[in-house]
Amino acid sequence: MLDRWAAALWSPWLLALFLLVGLWCSAGTGFFQVFGLKTWLKATVGSLFSRKKRQKAAGLTQLQALCTALASTIGTGSIAGVATAIFFGGPGAVFWMWLSAFLGLMTSFAEKTLAVKYRKRASDGGWEGGPMEYLRALGWEGGAAWFSGWCVLASLTGGALVQSNSIAAALHAAFGWREGLIGAVTAGAVGVVITGGVGRVGRVSERLVPVMAGLFLATGLAVILAHRAALLPALELIFTCSLTPRAALGGAVGYSLSAALRYGIARGVFTNEAGVGSSAMAHAAAQVESPAREGFWGMFETGFATLVVCSVTALAILTSGVYDPGRALAAIAQGAVEPGMTGAPLAAAAFSTLFGQWGGVIVAVCLLLFAFTSLLGWSYYGERGLAALGGSRLRGAFRGVFLAAIVLGSVGELTAVWALSDICNGLMAIPNLFALMVLLPEVRAELKKAVDRGPSA
Repeated sequence: MLDRWAAALWSPWLLALFLLVGLWCSAGTGFFQVFGLKTWLKATVGSLFSRKKRQKAAGLTQLQALCTALASTIGTGSIAGVATAIFFGGPGAVFWMWLSAFLGLMTSFAEKTLAVKYRKRASDGGWEGGPMEYLRALGWEGGAAWFSGWCVLASLTGGALVQSNSIAAALHAAFGWREGLIGAVTAGAVGVVITGGVGRVGRVSERLVPVMAGLFLATGLAVILAHRAALLPALELIFTCSLTPRAALGGAVGYSLSAALRYGIARGVFTNEAGVGSSAMAHAAAQVESPAREGFWGMFETGFATLVVCSVTALAILTSGVYDPGRALAAIAQGAVEPGMTGAPLAAAAFSTLFGQWGGVIVAVCLLLFAFTSLLGWSYYGERGLAALGGSRLRGAFRGVFLAAIVLGSVGELTAVWALSDICNGLMAIPNLFALMVLLPEVRAELKKAVDRGPSA
């Protein structure tokens, strides 16, 4: 039943709303993601190469805020989710994933800019905020409470249960370790980090995210390079399947356009969270004065999470030859899809074409790091949602429930929880998406200020 509810919510209504808001924000800013490319890249990637004195104030540095946000967005969906999208939606799903990310660049810019503009001082002297604050500024108190409530539930389902299950499944498959023990150790490690507050979450994310991204990108690019002769055919297949999947694969039996759209757009939304509003809470804690400057980092986050990380997964699968569309379509039609045919096993098979038995180990380690950092990010989002509902005094209890959910998730069957997670993410996004459309003039004004002031803004 939950699967049907999730499908009814997302396809096609909510997916279309995400695209509409992305187009609205893109057109409203003159497609700044393209025509302002030099500006926002110089303000983000370019600034990493400049020497700056490390800030000592409370809160997060911009790099820590980015890594905390990436910690939640680059999760298991970046590997298993992309593989699943290709298996069920065909190669054309990758094109729609790219399109949703392209439009999502400006959706992400808008929500991060507004999160900084409407944030407030935290008890430790730092900053805190998110969609709940700019929803309140609009007078949408009900929308703020709605967003916060579903955010708490999303942190416990997709944040704790699903991510811990992914860690346990990956390590059990790779090394044969017991799932319950894996869950207990994971919960202990997460507990050590989150009891130190957002500052410790930011510091740990700052160290782990570059390592996990570097490991995955280096090995994934090596797989693509090893099969470079198949790269251009793979890209051609992605584009031709995006609009005419059946014709591109040669025959009347094939993927439908609706399947490519559904899985591609959904994967783009789920991996970068642009429009969901969750990662805006991490950016709101950054030590930055200009709201639009933080919005530029939001653009970088979305581009890196989907256009880089997810693309490496997709191209590794499509160039390595482990994906057979005929076999996939036959299994789908017969209802005989086996666990080893899709998701993380499909990605592991692609890596194994170059690294042999180590391919599965590499994917398992990457899944571990991706899921662990997602746990850290979502624990903070859940706390922020609870605090916005007036439950600051329940922080300790929430952390206990979150850690218990990690242990439970490691040993449970979570098919229904995946659907519940999709529902929670979708419902928390609805008021945020409408707020972004209403507040676009303010976003545009902040963007103009930042551009006029130049790189030092």
